[in-house]
Amino acid sequence: MLKRLREGYTTGMCAAAAAKAAALLLFRGEAPAAVTVVTPAGRELRLPVAVAVRGEGWARCGVVKDAGDDPDVTDGLTIFAEVRPAPAGIVLRGGEGVGVVTRPGLPVPVGEPAINPVPRQVILREVAAVLPPGRGAEVTISVPGGAEVAERTFNPRLGIVGGISIMGTTGIVKQM
Repeated sequence: MLKRLREGYTTGMCAAAAAKAAALLLFRGEAPAAVTVVTPAGRELRLPVAVAVRGEGWARCGVVKDAGDDPDVTDGLTIFAEVRPAPAGIVLRGGEGVGVVTRPGLPVPVGEPAINPVPRQVILREVAAVLPPGRGAEVTISVPGGAEVAERTFNPRLGIVGGISIMGTTGIVKQM
């Protein structure tokens, strides 16, 4: 009998869940134990929130990356999002452990944090759903230990330096 392999979550879905949790904590005062986020295909995922901290004018939440049965080097890293209020719109930034693109040819412009287009859209959508009317947010994604782990990925050869990529087109990690 074949063992059914356990699915996991991409760094992008973990970042989206952390960002949504931080926005809930900052704007609504809710510190959820888990949040529901929607994959690009419309599948709802409920991810546990491992860390939730609120300060004066900011909130920071972390979601632990679970790669399922896939031998992903990012498995076990905590993906953090810090949210601060902004006048309007949502600004997405990369912090510690998130790589920066240094070469053309990738879907992210040179000089920008390596947060790929699909996860970027999911993060923005999940935070927008929580924002009070007329409010904006500054969201910073960080991954402590991401710079060290990135050395064991293709990132250095692709021209992504200083950390991992926040990626995933489906939101789900499946064993290869």
